[in-house]
Amino acid sequence: MTDPVGKIPSELDQLPDRDTEETAEWAASLDAVTKAAGPHRAAYLMRRTLQHAEGAGLALPKLLETDYVNTIPTSAEPTGAAFDGDEDMERRITAWNRWNAAAMVTRGSKYGVGGHIATFASAAWLYETGFNHFFKGKEADGSGDQLYIQGHAAPGIYARAFLDGRLNEAHLDNFRQESGGNGLPSYPHPRRLPWLWEFPTVSMGLGPLSAIYQARFNRYLTNRGIKDVSASHVWAFLGDGEMDEPESTAALALAAREGLDNLTFVINCNLQRLDGPVRANFKIVQELEAQFRGAGWNVVKSLWGNAWDELFALDTTGALVRRLREVPDAQVQTYQTRDAAYIREDFFGKDPALVAMAQLLSDDKILECFHLSRGGHEPRKVYAAYKAAVEFKGAPTVILAQTVKGFTLGEGFASKNANHQMKKLSNDEFKNMRDLLELPISDAQFGDGQVPYGHPGADSPEVRYLQERRAALGGPAPARRTHAIAPLPAPAEKAFTAFDKGSGAQSMATTMAFVRLVKDLIRDKETGKRWVPIVPDEARTFGMESLFPSLGIYSPKGQTYEPVDRDQLMYYKEAVNGQILNEGITEAGSMADFIAASTAYSTHGEAMIPFYIFYSMFGWQRTADQMWQLGDQLGRGFLVGATAGRTTLTGEGLQHADGHSPVIAATNPAALTYDPAFAYEVAAIVKEGLRRMYGEAAEGEDQNVFYYLTVYNEPMPQPAKPAGIDEGIVKGLYRFNTAESAGLDLPSPKLSASLEQGGAPTAPRIQLLSSGTAIHWALEAQKLLAAEWGVGADVWSATSWTELRRDALEADAALLRGEERVPYIRRALEGVESPVLAVSDYMRQVPDQIAQWVEQDWSSLGADGFGLSDTRDAARRHFGVDAQSIVVAALAQLARRGEVPASAVKEARERYGL
Repeated sequence: MTDPVGKIPSELDQLPDRDTEETAEWAASLDAVTKAAGPHRAAYLMRRTLQHAEGAGLALPKLLETDYVNTIPTSAEPTGAAFDGDEDMERRITAWNRWNAAAMVTRGSKYGVGGHIATFASAAWLYETGFNHFFKGKEADGSGDQLYIQGHAAPGIYARAFLDGRLNEAHLDNFRQESGGNGLPSYPHPRRLPWLWEFPTVSMGLGPLSAIYQARFNRYLTNRGIKDVSASHVWAFLGDGEMDEPESTAALALAAREGLDNLTFVINCNLQRLDGPVRANFKIVQELEAQFRGAGWNVVKSLWGNAWDELFALDTTGALVRRLREVPDAQVQTYQTRDAAYIREDFFGKDPALVAMAQLLSDDKILECFHLSRGGHEPRKVYAAYKAAVEFKGAPTVILAQTVKGFTLGEGFASKNANHQMKKLSNDEFKNMRDLLELPISDAQFGDGQVPYGHPGADSPEVRYLQERRAALGGPAPARRTHAIAPLPAPAEKAFTAFDKGSGAQSMATTMAFVRLVKDLIRDKETGKRWVPIVPDEARTFGMESLFPSLGIYSPKGQTYEPVDRDQLMYYKEAVNGQILNEGITEAGSMADFIAASTAYSTHGEAMIPFYIFYSMFGWQRTADQMWQLGDQLGRGFLVGATAGRTTLTGEGLQHADGHSPVIAATNPAALTYDPAFAYEVAAIVKEGLRRMYGEAAEGEDQNVFYYLTVYNEPMPQPAKPAGIDEGIVKGLYRFNTAESAGLDLPSPKLSASLEQGGAPTAPRIQLLSSGTAIHWALEAQKLLAAEWGVGADVWSATSWTELRRDALEADAALLRGEERVPYIRRALEGVESPVLAVSDYMRQVPDQIAQWVEQDWSSLGADGFGLSDTRDAARRHFGVDAQSIVVAALAQLARRGEVPASAVKEARERYGL
């Protein structure tokens, strides 16, 4: 049978129907029920029939599975003019690429740098068919298609770039040898090879997740009128073993729900992961089919090559299809390595009908089917699958292409469990491979004992064909472009100066200050539309609900219901052109959104300004791998860790208390981490970030960075901005006040152990360096030290411990080059003779980052250990970071220097109950 409307071929077309009249009667009965009782009754009867069949023990596919056969039968594949290409020419091109990919890794193995051979060997046609016929380049509209290349297949992509002239032999010989500046990275790394790679796909699992949100962001750009990228298609190449990663399938429902038919997953089902079979005792293809169908995807299976058509034609009883469905994957892998006699006995010998079938087959035919003939190794089958994918409308498509890992590499590689770790072929194995691929490489070219690279010549028919195909498709691929985008105009100064006067008696949390700032910036006529607010279902927590009605929440369906709070001022508004991405409870999905938006300047030539606001403890500790991916992909934007700090989120408990995110952020070279204390600091940092990432960058300044700001939910009075501190805010430290400028009286310093010349006692002095919400405890401690102990304290705001450290490291490196450079931290504290006490709402390791560059006596306080549920005051007392604890620590430090009596420390502890 075929589809009733005659448009969609069925996988059943390739199986013999021994009684077409009976089949027609069943179909007619179903049509009659549909006409008489309606489609719901017909569907009910079908479901009841399937349920009965399952109960009766009939071997039927489950509702979410089809038989273990190709979705598109051979008869429906494109032939003649319908296949736009020269298949023989493409075979020669693919052969060269197979050879050079293996040669590159083998030549590099003598240096111990390794590489992977078997993955591309299995997937070669999956890539080559796309490059020759489907993947659009960027030269037409600046966007083209977006390609997420499987990391372990990178040698094959380099081999193709070598063939088309974008790489030379020296590049290939520097595979995985990058320190000299001319090497090729192991995997797709845009930061390491920014003209070629667009998307990092290792760690495994991040590629598929990012691909879904990239396809979704393409729709967002189009629907918001930023740029029409509806012609762009997103292709994600994955391994079947990679699908075990939870991120690989985390957003399948989103893709189907939003009808992302601009997205195709190509899963290379070679049935092997890194150490052995993916589903040794089961069938990974059937599992993935059910998973994707259940999520609402269109599924295309390309499992068997043309050699199997003869076997399916002989299967009049259905025994072959039943046997294929029941044989586990590990046994299929075993057949790949065994002789015809073994296959006859183990595969065909289980059923009398199959025994009879096997008697009609020669040994060569059996070996051809079980050793060579796979859907993923035949270009017409891959072409048909890709064509079906790009033509399917209303849902994303996944192509499950069965291949052999290590295909064409010889008996020592093909389907072997260890082939992922095998990094080289012997010269004899290469010569066998050469003969199999029919390449014109002579034995003499192995004269130095090293496998040669192969190239047909820059003006050869193969290279001309390859380049002509790519020109017709819009230029080379993969390729990353840095478009000549004019710097975004700076927003009006008014938005940034709104906090300069302070809040007076009104209290305001820095989270609210950030939201208020962004709300003003989004109103900017020039750049406001380029902001992309991203939040994982916590907008009301962060006070962002006021943005709902004005900006709208993005939804491709708009709002098909009347919201329950429609009569309220800040009602929940969804819109096709909505600006806010409210992702639900998925930090990983929100980060994938952020990555797509933060790199739109390159992917589509449109500078977008994403800010992703999240509970700080569910940011870096949960999605730090994606933040490395963000840095690798050269993303720009603002990550905002709200409800930050170990002690500010009252009552939430151990896992909700963030005392460590700046430590993790400090490990990322692309992250500029700030812990602002006041609203005006938030404004200054955002202003500087917009200039650096989107405006006129200074000479030698890397624009490809992102900012991480920690903001707090603790409402506090916001002070007015002191004069002349902008440089200190950006660089990481400035003196907020002194005891004298704070108007504190320093009574006779009875604790002083020193005397000025002339006998007048001097008040002991200490420098309190603090960040974020901790500055308020330091200011309170400053008062206590003056009023109760006669100690003068200067309070400093350390907006970024990490930037201070980074600057100091750069100064150290400069000194090794013979350049004289003083770290900013030393310049800021120059002339200070008193000791330094640093405090933050994070573990001590955060301020201790800069300790080695501080010339003054150093000590620190921090909230180390697990969090706990309690009030803020109780939590701070528990961790020893409250004002009274700071006082005791300050006195202890002064006592060690002999500037106050040791008894003062004991007295203070008793007085404050510590």
